[in-house]
Amino acid sequence: MARVDTVKWIATVIQLIGYGLTGLNVVPWNIAAFVVGIILWFIVGVMWKDRAIMVVHIGAFIAIVGGYLGS
Repeated sequence: MARVDTVKWIATVIQLIGYGLTGLNVVPWNIAAFVVGIILWFIVGVMWKDRAIMVVHIGAFIAIVGGYLGS
């Protein structure tokens, strides 16, 4: 499996764990999972040279960290 595919699937699994932790109201571990997944998906965007993926995950990072710090 190509390196980018490995990173992509690890990021996806971590994001799904974040959703599950959110559903179970496990804070702040849900935020930590989302941040790791977001960073990994940003790396996928860099590997693919896909600015749209990079931009959406920068926005997601700002939103999730900003929301957590503001709560």
